[in-house]
Amino acid sequence: MKNPNFNLLRNRILNKEARISIVGLGYVGLPYAMEFARNGFRVTGIDSNEKKVEALRSGESYIMDIGHEELREINGSGAISYTSSYDGIDDADVIDICVPTPLGKSRDPDLFFITSAVRSIKAKIRKPKLLVLTSTTYPGTTREYVAATVSDSGFVIDRDFFVAFSPERIDPANRIYKLANIPKVVGGVTELSGDLAILLFRQIVKDVIRVSSSDTAEMVKLLENTFRSINIGLVNEMAIICNKLGIDVWEVIDAAKTKPYGYVPFYPGPGIGGHCIPIDPVYLTWRMKVFNYRARFIELATDINNEMPYYVVNRLAEILNNDVKSIKDSRIFIVGVAYKKDVNDSRESSAITVIEEILRRGGRVLYNDPYIAAINENGLHIKSTKLSRKALASSDCTLILTDHAVYSYEWIVRHSRRVFDTKNATKNIKSGKIVRL
Repeated sequence: MKNPNFNLLRNRILNKEARISIVGLGYVGLPYAMEFARNGFRVTGIDSNEKKVEALRSGESYIMDIGHEELREINGSGAISYTSSYDGIDDADVIDICVPTPLGKSRDPDLFFITSAVRSIKAKIRKPKLLVLTSTTYPGTTREYVAATVSDSGFVIDRDFFVAFSPERIDPANRIYKLANIPKVVGGVTELSGDLAILLFRQIVKDVIRVSSSDTAEMVKLLENTFRSINIGLVNEMAIICNKLGIDVWEVIDAAKTKPYGYVPFYPGPGIGGHCIPIDPVYLTWRMKVFNYRARFIELATDINNEMPYYVVNRLAEILNNDVKSIKDSRIFIVGVAYKKDVNDSRESSAITVIEEILRRGGRVLYNDPYIAAINENGLHIKSTKLSRKALASSDCTLILTDHAVYSYEWIVRHSRRVFDTKNATKNIKSGKIVRL
């Protein structure tokens, strides 16, 4: 192939001579940086948070899936370095952007971190590079913004630079599926860009699936998480329906999942959280406004999921009422505030909304989470309380919002006056104290 820059990058990737920069060292970027380093590449991790950079240099991991010893072993190999500066990024042959893509205050996509990264990268480009966007976003972002912004500086795609999108599929706390054994979807803005990105990720991932374009790859990610959001919305509504009918929704789900085809089990809860499920479908519904189309199915599931924290508090009020109490002046002990079991991440956690609503109604809140030392969000400033017999016994209700595996639920039930379990963590415990979602 008579494309010297393509061939140069191709050979450097194949020979593991390519220098790789990972922008954003969070739950996605850090595992990617470590996996490339583990597979023989020289890697520079870039993050604007100087505290994170210093922690990584010291061998202190802030991600539960990455142990301190694992991090220190990679650091000791000399294959990876960390910085908060873009100054050395021109030495990189490959730049993978793994920055957050949150929602703004008006719940519109906030691409600030992507635009900031691309501007910083563009200013440093001096030689051919492969740019990969990993951050979840709406279809068209890689082509219309990343590629177009770099092109505006006079660089020519497929000659001076190559661009692709490849969504992350990292599932925190999953002990079976890790980065290396989860198939990787890749779509290039151009065919040559796709060729290089495919070659790159084959160095660290067993199965790489190519799609026809970066737009398609972006849509794959949104479909995956919208599928989950809609099915969670469905089963959350089923929980509400079953409660009204006096039926145990957990028993219904357990029976339904015995069907060997045509059914995938999802489970209800106090709402959705994390950096994907509450956010990604909104990127798609927002994008559809450009085409004057309303994604009604997605909006409905989002509405149901967003209402679940308030439904939980209403159920809590009913439980207390049956004990001749009200939320006002009652003491509620919350077990678990992370958005997901066995993670140290409270981003978009429904527990925050539950706490806010209990406080708004005049209740008093204590919480324990072994992975979340303090909540400092939306004006809330609460520290985790020790899980003790006294704390449970002196509370009017224990509310289980996150089912961390480290908890002894039998012990929690034994020492609580009343337990409202929104996660079915007490499934195998028989007690008149327990009320389940």
